[in-house]
Amino acid sequence: MTVLNLLRPARALSLALCLLPGFAQAVTVDFKPVADGVYAHVGDTGARTAENEGLNANIGLVVTPTGAVLIDSGATFQSARQIAEAARKVTNQPIKWVINTGGQDHRWLGNGYFKAQGAELIAHAAGEADMKNRGNDHLQALKAVLGAKADGTVPTLPSHWLKAPDERLELGGVVFEFKHRGGAHTPGDTMVWLPQKYVLFTGDVVYVDRMLGVIPVSNTKNWLATFAVIEQLKPAVLVPGHGRLTTLATAQADTQAYLLALRAHMKKAVDDGVDVSASVKSFDAAPFMRLLNAAELMPGNASRTYLELERE
Repeated sequence: MTVLNLLRPARALSLALCLLPGFAQAVTVDFKPVADGVYAHVGDTGARTAENEGLNANIGLVVTPTGAVLIDSGATFQSARQIAEAARKVTNQPIKWVINTGGQDHRWLGNGYFKAQGAELIAHAAGEADMKNRGNDHLQALKAVLGAKADGTVPTLPSHWLKAPDERLELGGVVFEFKHRGGAHTPGDTMVWLPQKYVLFTGDVVYVDRMLGVIPVSNTKNWLATFAVIEQLKPAVLVPGHGRLTTLATAQADTQAYLLALRAHMKKAVDDGVDVSASVKSFDAAPFMRLLNAAELMPGNASRTYLELERE
């Protein structure tokens, strides 16, 4: 009997086990190169599931001469471990710095794993209150979906808080510039610009392929102000928060155009005294229904934008 024949039963057993209900499979994290020393994992564009361990977002990795920089830490302690293992496939450098681009769960709830490994955690101070306020709620929601796959996760705040709209750090000899314009999807949403590489990690400022989410802590006015920075930078490579690596033109079509249309419609409705229910129903959603999750997210996005315009 050949070695191959001996292996076949083991492989069959492994496959059968993976198909059993409740069998714990690790999420697959795969860092692909986007520039010299710069990598990105493109996450699922659908909902959080047990299979993706809540990691339905993009993650970045930058390798420097003295250590690696992780851009967003994943949604759980266990998925953070998978991120670290994936990073080891492309570099021997340990992850010494972790940047959280915003306050959504998959941006920072993996922090505890990396802090235990000695990494410095970095985020914008505008997101601190949001992370404190929603961290435990996020974790409870993840536990409901992930079950045991959320075990070990403890909301762990950064220790290095950025303060200014524009800040610059040299990490391992590589320049990182941080762009914050009052938040977007969450109050702490911050873009990470690598001027030496012409690569921009947008976090949840840019969604492509799928519909963005306007949630209670979002600010669509600041979101558009943040997007305007992308147009100024003109990145060669744009890594969105969700969806495939993209171009400025696609980001404009999938994110900016929708926010502009939503705000224009709701401003007119507020100015004309049209109530929120009628305003939501009369919004022309057709140009954006091509985006994944549009039907589910569109009504909530519209109503929250209306309420925001009322407050302005």
